[in-house]
Amino acid sequence: MPVVVVESPAKAKTINKYLGDDYVVLASYGHVRDLPPKDGSVDPEHEFDMKWEIASDSKKHVKAIADALAEDNDLILATDPDREGEAISWHLQEALTKRKSIKKTTPVKRVVFNAITKSAVTEAMANPRDVDMELVEAYLARRALDYLVGFNLSPVLWRKLPGARSAGRVQSVCLRLIVEREMEIESFDNREYWSIKAMIETPRGQTYEAKLTVLGGKKLDKFDIATKEAAELAVHAINSRDLSIANVEAKPASRNPSAPFMTSTLQQEASRKFNFGARQTMSVAQRLYEAGLITYMRTDGIDMAPEAITAARDTIGARYGKDYVPGSPRVYKNKAKNAQEAHECIRPTDLSKATEDLKIADPDQRKLYDLIWKRTLASQMEAARLERTTVTIGSGDAQIELRASGQVMLFDGFMKVYEEGRDDVVDEDDKRLPQIAAGEPAKKASVTPDQHFTQPPPRYTEATLVKRMEELGIGRPSTYASVVTTIQDREYVRKDKNRLYPEDKGRLVTVFLSNYFRKYVGYEFTANLENELDEVSAGNADYKEVLGRFWRDFSAAIGETTELRITEVLEKINEVLEPHLFPPTEDGSDPRACKNCGVGRLSMRTARSGGAFIGCSNYPECRYTRPFGPPGMESESAIPPEGKLLGQDEGDNIWVHKGRFGPYAQRGEVTEENKKPNRQSIPKEWPPEDIDLETGVKLLSLPRFIGTHPEDGVNVWSNIGRYGPYLKHADTTSNRGGTNANLESLDEVFTVGMNRAVQLLAEKVASRGGRGAAAKILRELGEHPDDGGPVQIMEGKYGPYVKWEKVNATLPKETNPEHLTIEEAMVLIEEKAAKKGTRKKAAPKKKAAAKKPAAKKTPAKKTAAKKTTAKKAPAKKAAKATPSKNDDVLE
Repeated sequence: MPVVVVESPAKAKTINKYLGDDYVVLASYGHVRDLPPKDGSVDPEHEFDMKWEIASDSKKHVKAIADALAEDNDLILATDPDREGEAISWHLQEALTKRKSIKKTTPVKRVVFNAITKSAVTEAMANPRDVDMELVEAYLARRALDYLVGFNLSPVLWRKLPGARSAGRVQSVCLRLIVEREMEIESFDNREYWSIKAMIETPRGQTYEAKLTVLGGKKLDKFDIATKEAAELAVHAINSRDLSIANVEAKPASRNPSAPFMTSTLQQEASRKFNFGARQTMSVAQRLYEAGLITYMRTDGIDMAPEAITAARDTIGARYGKDYVPGSPRVYKNKAKNAQEAHECIRPTDLSKATEDLKIADPDQRKLYDLIWKRTLASQMEAARLERTTVTIGSGDAQIELRASGQVMLFDGFMKVYEEGRDDVVDEDDKRLPQIAAGEPAKKASVTPDQHFTQPPPRYTEATLVKRMEELGIGRPSTYASVVTTIQDREYVRKDKNRLYPEDKGRLVTVFLSNYFRKYVGYEFTANLENELDEVSAGNADYKEVLGRFWRDFSAAIGETTELRITEVLEKINEVLEPHLFPPTEDGSDPRACKNCGVGRLSMRTARSGGAFIGCSNYPECRYTRPFGPPGMESESAIPPEGKLLGQDEGDNIWVHKGRFGPYAQRGEVTEENKKPNRQSIPKEWPPEDIDLETGVKLLSLPRFIGTHPEDGVNVWSNIGRYGPYLKHADTTSNRGGTNANLESLDEVFTVGMNRAVQLLAEKVASRGGRGAAAKILRELGEHPDDGGPVQIMEGKYGPYVKWEKVNATLPKETNPEHLTIEEAMVLIEEKAAKKGTRKKAAPKKKAAAKKPAAKKTPAKKTAAKKTTAKKAPAKKAAKATPSKNDDVLE
């Protein structure tokens, strides 16, 4: 039986139904190989040689395919019909050839289908081909470019711009769009203007709205009525004259439907109508495709297969009548120039089935299918016919003229089914007008002045951003969703009420790249590079030549930044972001003058922990700081970016800092010798700006050692954790093992005694049916003869077992725990360790590091025990609170 490989298990299941038992259908679960995220994965010195690695979670899927091929020497690659799908087929073929699962005698075929239907799959199987190496080379070029940009540009950002995380070939250009739009909004100088509207009443008592267009015999421009006084004069001029209908002009008009969906327009419309993000839209569409309900959802194409057009026209006639079917099919031309334009639009596979005819359980899938079905039908329907009416109202002396406009729907056509959403546009011509005749009087019911201010351009939504990227030729349908998502994941951009706002770190990255790598975040350069890659897809360009030209200039630009000093970078950012960071003051004083000392100048600074803030040039004499961004963002009492010094305790500075996961107290400073000083998170209930020295020291004394449990001699601690105050019953304060019990209040952490602790721990164990209680020791057998550490016989839920370090070996049923010797125990431990793959020497080393029951032996020295642990346990928390700036895998 031939082995058929697709990308997802859902797709495999659907295709298996169509192919039957004569085929073995397996899933690759997406890409099986990628470039390892380390230097040297692409080698520009050796013709851009690329080192691929099978992902750890993909190895089992490749093995499953290899095992199937061992029995059936016939491989059919049926991955998605686009550049990425072609690349996955190529990766599979290469990986299986290296494993020697594909032999010289193994037939390897590539099949593609645009829809997962029986007819499409059957036809594809009857027309196999080879892997398209031109599409593969276009993929290789993109992957190499993205790697070279990410792994060469991101380290420059880390060195020259602390707090920045990554840069990408397309993501940085996309980010630039959002940042530049925000800067346009901030620098926008709104302008006042007025308009005059009048409610006019017909002789039959109906009213409609008209706007003043001519005043004093002169046609008005937008800003001609600039003040309230001028508006009041205009109102008086209208009220002092009799008006009549000068002209009524009615013109026929038509409105044609939009083209069927391609990837970008589907993302835009789903965002407008359902507030779906680009990633959500593609995820929902993927599931509809895999279920065989729609055609492939990554496409630049807007044309439809002839049989689909026929089916659409038949459905329209059957559902809405022959008047809604145009005389001839509508034809839409593709805008795309690349190889992916060969794909159809996104449409239902069976156009006769509306949403209510299908059993789609998921509400998002129902919404999206309904949208696709309606848009597809509408694209083949008759145009809507309208009548647009314009009414001119004037005074006898021709000094005043008003205009009213509206429309009447004569035939709804495609609008019966679907109308495209709009971005930031309001059409005032859609209003309906009453019956009006020329020459009749126009009675004024009211005349009202309206004040307006010019508005800045609107912030992008995901829909308008994708549309703008498409207009500029940046990225491709398969990348829009991931790019828009990545800049939000990197915390360069945030989404609020469906609008995209740049975060300050996003501004910093954009300003840096725009000034030092302007060419590579240029819209035209990025679009031209996309076109070059399309030429590779079409077989008209060599991908290594494209890479060579790019790398020659790009590596030179990277080299030019080696001598760049951070102070230069910061001053350039100050200069570019001055309108944002230092807006003009109301009294006209210097916005960069330090209001604290009056001597220094304010500028952007970088904190040692990463990130940025505004500080005074007169440091250290003046320690004034404020958060990065415009003034007034936080109160004066809030924690400054470099931390708030509370005072000293035992010679150490006690600080309060803001971390990625919230505020925390810290003892001392981060130094080469002390990279992880003692830290403790500040509870949400305590305002961080109210923390004083005494409270900071109390927090840093945690975890607090209460004593040893009277029943088993195991340590009991109190602490504040992620979910609030709690007790821990364990040898150490490690997160693993032992029993935890909640405390009622934060104060109890510092006051709870042993009696109360024993009660709470017992209640917790009882509430869990005994789960979590410390295992009972039946016998001590002695020390491990080779590696040390106690060997014990424990009482377990399923019977007695031998315990040494992390190895637990169940006793055979016939063995009496009272008679077991240390030698017999060692045999059981060795057998269990061998099964687990536990390295014999590794466990004792770990144990030695964690083993610290000193407090147990010397309970009198409570303070010492407290301090020893406090230096270690919170340090783990701190590592979480302030991660390395290099913690991202770059794209």
